Amino acid sequence: MPALTPDTIHAATETLSDLTDYLRENPDPVEALALVEPLLDEYTGLPIQLADILRALARTLQEAPDVPRTAQVDLLITELRTAAWEQADQHALHYVLDDLRDLYGSADGSEPGGCLCR
Repeated sequence: MPALTPDTIHAATETLSDLTDYLRENPDPVEALALVEPLLDEYTGLPIQLADILRALARTLQEAPDVPRTAQVDLLITELRTAAWEQADQHALHYVLDDLRDLYGSADGSEPGGCLCR
């Protein structure tokens, strides 16, 4: 795996920004659903990934020997973990995607309600 850098992460967020811009142009709903589907996968989608990232960051900060052990740092670490739980709760958005696919039909002809992301 290539080394991660702020530039590679920035490129990923730029791709998401491009998707937002594209969706604002009112594309075909079936195509839009297909593009958003990987982001809402119940196991690997953005809510789960962001939750995992926030928990990992909290753990990194908590275990780092050079991070000060203060009440303020503890509070910030707790806030990261709380945000992680809130993000993970959003994993159920894949059900919304299933319902939307039922309304607009599947992009690949799979059975209605069958999430392609599972």
